[in-house]
Amino acid sequence: MTSADPEQSPPSSELEIKDAQLIFYRVWKRLEKELGRENLHFPKEVILLGGAPGAGKGTNTNFIRKIRGISSEPVVISALLDSPEAQKIKAAGGMVGDEEVLRLLLSELLKGEYRDSAVLDGFPRTKVQVECLKMLYDQMIHLRRDFSDTPQAHLFKQPTFHIMVLFVDEAESIARQLKRGRETLAHNSEVRKSGMGELWEERTTDFDEKLARNRYRTFKEQTYDALVSLKQIFHYHFINAQASIKVVQDNIVRELEYQSSLELDPRTYDTLRHVPLADQIVLNARQELVNRLDSYQVEHPELFKTVVAFIQEKMMPIIHRYAVSGRASINTEDPLFWEPTAIAMLIDVYSERGFRANVDIHHQDIPDRVDLNSGEILIRKKRVFRILVMFHGSQIRRG
Repeated sequence: MTSADPEQSPPSSELEIKDAQLIFYRVWKRLEKELGRENLHFPKEVILLGGAPGAGKGTNTNFIRKIRGISSEPVVISALLDSPEAQKIKAAGGMVGDEEVLRLLLSELLKGEYRDSAVLDGFPRTKVQVECLKMLYDQMIHLRRDFSDTPQAHLFKQPTFHIMVLFVDEAESIARQLKRGRETLAHNSEVRKSGMGELWEERTTDFDEKLARNRYRTFKEQTYDALVSLKQIFHYHFINAQASIKVVQDNIVRELEYQSSLELDPRTYDTLRHVPLADQIVLNARQELVNRLDSYQVEHPELFKTVVAFIQEKMMPIIHRYAVSGRASINTEDPLFWEPTAIAMLIDVYSERGFRANVDIHHQDIPDRVDLNSGEILIRKKRVFRILVMFHGSQIRRG
């Protein structure tokens, strides 16, 4: 988790917290009554994506879904507010305020396609919604505890909330909004002229610098502050989105790298934590390899020279013949490898030279002779060392 932006958001006021509590528990009790507490299966992972206007939120939403393996479409609050249910509220003279937004959102997240993960676009946007999000997380923890010793335990997973903010400064945001406006007008003009393609949405804020500036400032004063206020509670990722798309997406990948200590159930993590991470092993692997090779030279010089000679004289000619495929399989019965240290030496020598090698020992019982007195067939043990050497094969140019 990183926090590259030093600004701190003021805490929610007592009034906002009380309002949020009243709203949340009305919505929650209604869900429990309509669906049953045992059916409140929320996503394990929720990525709450916020971004300044023009920060590339639309572009990066699908990228995030791809790298996290999320098949469900993003949950877009603005789309929920245009849903038939929201339209009914408006038609009846009601207002789609924080309570209605929360109810629409939780109902959406309970759908089966969001069981594992969901990307959430446009929530929270107010301090009341921030408090409701905290209470949702707490309730998900309570549900997990309540059902932990039941057959339904697997349906109530350890929740993980990520807050991701794509940030650009005011000047960059305005420039990108106006550029998008020019591109939209040109595209739509061509669609209308040719009759082919789909029209893009024309946002009034993309055609007027003053409106674009106001949109940015609304984001900075409301949405941004709401998201920053969660940085001490959930995994918070601040992404500088002014760089190129590749740099931004590389940063997103690093920010969302799997962290088992944060995402696994504590009991599961406690069981696994003694198994080392691959990164920890790889970090010092080269130096350890060097140390092993040097130790062979000091502690087993004759055996080491014999193994290297075997590689040079008997194996490399075969490997050269398979240079195109990058894969050579060699069998040997040489008693040299009855010594386990010799096998370790062979593997390490190939590793140091940029190959990958593994050795499989295959045992066979071979009839050797018959005892003429007893008639017993005497067996000889045959040991075959199957050595597989892999490397980058050559690239053949085709005309």
